[in-house]
Amino acid sequence: MAKFYKIWLIFDPRRVFVAQGVFLFLLAAMIHLVVLSSGLNWFEAAAAAGGQ
Repeated sequence: MAKFYKIWLIFDPRRVFVAQGVFLFLLAAMIHLVVLSSGLNWFEAAAAAGGQ
């Protein structure tokens, strides 16, 4: 663990953080779309509960 800093000599930290941010955004968007297309759609549940 003491030599873990050497990973940043191989990978550019800016590219790693940008890639991580893009990956997490795409993952969140995919999860939301999957949940919306399933029976757990919170928009339809709110409309049904509101009597609309």
